[in-house]
Amino acid sequence: MEAQPYAAAPADSPVLASLPVEPLLTSEFDADPGAVYRRLRRLHGPVAPVGLMGVPVWLVLDYREVLDVLRGEGQWRRDIRYWRARAQGELPPGWPLLAGYEVRQTMFMDDEEHRAARQTLHAALRPFQEARGPQGWELRAAVSRYADDLVALLAAESGSAGFADLGAQYTRPLLLMVTTRLFGCPVELGDELVMDLWRMLDGGLGAEPATARALAAFTRLAVHRRARPGDDLTSYMLLADPHLSDEQLGRELFMNAVYLNDITGNMVLNTLLEVIRGNATVRRSVSAGQLGETVDRAALANPPVANMCFRFAARDVPLGDYWIRSGDAVSPSAAAAHQDLLAIGSTTLVDPAFSARSHLGWGAGQHQCPAAARELAGLLVTHAVGRILDHFATVELALPPDQLPWRAGPVVRGLRLLPVRYELNRPARQHRGDTLKETDRQTTGLLAGLRRLMFRTQA
Repeated sequence: MEAQPYAAAPADSPVLASLPVEPLLTSEFDADPGAVYRRLRRLHGPVAPVGLMGVPVWLVLDYREVLDVLRGEGQWRRDIRYWRARAQGELPPGWPLLAGYEVRQTMFMDDEEHRAARQTLHAALRPFQEARGPQGWELRAAVSRYADDLVALLAAESGSAGFADLGAQYTRPLLLMVTTRLFGCPVELGDELVMDLWRMLDGGLGAEPATARALAAFTRLAVHRRARPGDDLTSYMLLADPHLSDEQLGRELFMNAVYLNDITGNMVLNTLLEVIRGNATVRRSVSAGQLGETVDRAALANPPVANMCFRFAARDVPLGDYWIRSGDAVSPSAAAAHQDLLAIGSTTLVDPAFSARSHLGWGAGQHQCPAAARELAGLLVTHAVGRILDHFATVELALPPDQLPWRAGPVVRGLRLLPVRYELNRPARQHRGDTLKETDRQTTGLLAGLRRLMFRTQA
């Protein structure tokens, strides 16, 4: 039987370039992205044409359509070479998001190339997954120890009661310390590297040089670990695939650092925010001691990646009320999809517990966050949130929720800072930065220098 040809878009259906598009990144979007998603849905249905820094793209708004895109690997491609506007030179010169998309790593691969790269990461992460194995046990112990050190440093700086920024004084340095240990960095990465990852994802004017600096740093790390392998993720990736070049390994480390520091950091802060401001369903799961459920509910309320990276149509296809042309870019919006899912969940169609487990914080389909990386990120989030709940007797927002400063970029919606008033349960133990074991010596410089991170926010 002959294969049926795929349907082409009807001649009278509008093409993306011909549609009037409103810019997505506006002051209204900064203040209330949910209102923008609702308006776009009223005007266009499940899929809307929008302008993203001067480039027209399709924003996918409804949960079912987002899942269709994320799971339709044959139709929706991740390789940027499928993007017609890029291939035909139609992007504005210096378009700030392009630098990140040009980094050829697992996230932007398809088919067998993608599966092989994921398998390498799975193999490299496997030693850290087993809680009873030495690497897994030591990593878990280190996360709790680093969290305790940061609370002790906070107490030393601000007292057993006072004001703190749980972003700059806790979450960001905690994940930076974990990255330093997990990746086997010979020296601390430094907070400037984390800021470069932010700049790339937010698509500011400095996105291109920030991406280049971060890639260069991770390529140097790959060179170092190839010459001096250790008990770390970088060395295990080389063991899983000895044919990786230093440049390719640097790109893979770069991707994982984005997830570990920025995306996981957003999940920590978003979970803490939902707990502190009294989200009823989140509070119930905390009271029941179900931290995993707490993280799921917080991710449903405020996903760490608001609008996911582009997929590119491999051929003409109807989606929502439009025909998407081959080579068009679509951005599946997890935040808008969750808004749609919660609206469905308020009816009898969806059980609230099912809704929580159905969040898109980890993505979906073959390109979702790999299982091993998901487990590691879940471990970090639950440990980071759990240690705050253990140490703090009281904690409340120091600003009204509607005045919190957000990074409302094209990809993430994350807190710039999380200012709180707090009171500790008991005096935090003495800071141990100068008495860490030899295995932790690589982190002492970072911990001793955390005062430079205090109260810093992205410019």
